[in-house]
Amino acid sequence: MRTSILIDSHFLPSLEYFCALLPFDEIMLEGWEHFPKQTYRNRSYINTANGVKILTVPLKERHGKILTKDVKIEAGKKWRNSHWRTIESAYRKAPFFYYYSEELKNILFEEHEYLIDLNSDLLSFCLRNSRMQKELSVSVAYEKQVTENKTDLRSVILDKKPYVSRNLYYPQAYHQVFGNDFVPNLSFIDLLFCAGPESASVIKASMAH
Repeated sequence: MRTSILIDSHFLPSLEYFCALLPFDEIMLEGWEHFPKQTYRNRSYINTANGVKILTVPLKERHGKILTKDVKIEAGKKWRNSHWRTIESAYRKAPFFYYYSEELKNILFEEHEYLIDLNSDLLSFCLRNSRMQKELSVSVAYEKQVTENKTDLRSVILDKKPYVSRNLYYPQAYHQVFGNDFVPNLSFIDLLFCAGPESASVIKASMAH
């Protein structure tokens, strides 16, 4: 039987997020929740020469409650240029940067109108380039109770609580660009640029057993 997970959509998700996804055949992103502020849904963490930095996708002005599927991204290239400069300066010396950077840059600069579409395309990029074959979709209605063969991980992976509180991710060190101390649970692009085709193996080794 094919297995499914229902999970919130994150921007350039963390390694913990991929540990959660790996066992499932189908990934369904929740589009019908009320969008919460200050979460992984529009922020991501990368490693730079000056330490860990947050990349935040700026969103258009919102009034009252809005569904995740309706959240719009700020238009224009200003934030995209800023994000890309940060990513490039952080990872241009990583062994696999030039294998994947052009495709990532193209997705970031695609002028998506909605956050969920950007997040979905970036998740597809990460899955494809790490050879994790998954079927990806966005929910078409809100399910209070999910069906039996679907695992509900909505609002479980939270930025405000440390990953150690959830038992989904057990860090396996890989060689990073900066510093002698391994920094766990960064965005998947940190792993992809540093480990390339071995990324899926690192995720598998980092899962709860």
